[in-house]
Amino acid sequence: MTDTPARLLNLLSLLQTPREWPGGELAERLGVSRRTIRRDIDRLRELGYPVQASMGADGGYRLVAGKAMPPLVLDDEEAVAIAVGLRAGAGHAVEGIEEASVRALAKLEQVLPARLRHRVATLQAATIPLVAAGGDAATVDPHLLSVMAAAITGHERLRFDYRSGDGTPSRRQAEPHRLVSTGRRWYLVAYDLDRADWRTFRVDRVTEACPTGARFTPRELPGGRGAAEFVSRSLARLQPDLELDVSFAAPAEFVAARLPATLGVPEPTGRLSCRLRTTATDSLEWLAVRLALVDCAFTVHTPAVLVDHLADLGTRLREAAGVPADG
Repeated sequence: MTDTPARLLNLLSLLQTPREWPGGELAERLGVSRRTIRRDIDRLRELGYPVQASMGADGGYRLVAGKAMPPLVLDDEEAVAIAVGLRAGAGHAVEGIEEASVRALAKLEQVLPARLRHRVATLQAATIPLVAAGGDAATVDPHLLSVMAAAITGHERLRFDYRSGDGTPSRRQAEPHRLVSTGRRWYLVAYDLDRADWRTFRVDRVTEACPTGARFTPRELPGGRGAAEFVSRSLARLQPDLELDVSFAAPAEFVAARLPATLGVPEPTGRLSCRLRTTATDSLEWLAVRLALVDCAFTVHTPAVLVDHLADLGTRLREAAGVPADG
């Protein structure tokens, strides 16, 4: 192998596996002399890769952690595995998968050869996810997220179709600012050019998104707020607060361990009972499912709309199980 850049990339790919490579084995793998391997190791060090050498008859080399992360060199299998993992996490809004993961996916998909992109898409299509119960959780197209992330990073305007909460379709052109994950959903914070104002878009309601090629100078969100706070306030305006009052036939510790921390902590009312009084901003569907997942008897005192929703849900579940209404 006489092509120095190609040889360096192959050497780097070998060193990025978690093992120590004897100089003789590296030379044999790459078809060069041990002296050439030593020179190539020096070149990698000059490029910022922290290669550590060990003493011995043959000597050994391994890549160690440095002060900065140099570029990774991935083989086909590694690139496909990482892309599939990022797509799975981002596409189903797993809590803890933040915008950095989507940016990484956008960068990786940008440089993947067509044959590897096809493999990733095939694996994704063949996989059926078990989405965590959440009532109103919504999956999104991970490619859509990567398109948005690339437009945000490149300061490029986006054009897309959008469906509002009541189903009204519209064509939008916007300057994307940030992607925000709430754990169950992804939101795009963007400046809507047609409405000349900032908007929050649910990504699962976006289709046919494409960059226009027009660049823009990033704007600042009003009030000096961050994107996460902007989304939080937008959702608070859309979803009315619900005064929640629920009794559980189980110890407070048992119930608290099975409820999201955002709902607060139930107060003990006895050795085997407790009561939760809190303000919730979640949907009725999500609250109903979360309460049922506590896995104990419970009684909703307020709000009345949740009581009615549970009654309707109970009727549908009984019918689905073939239980007569008066059974």
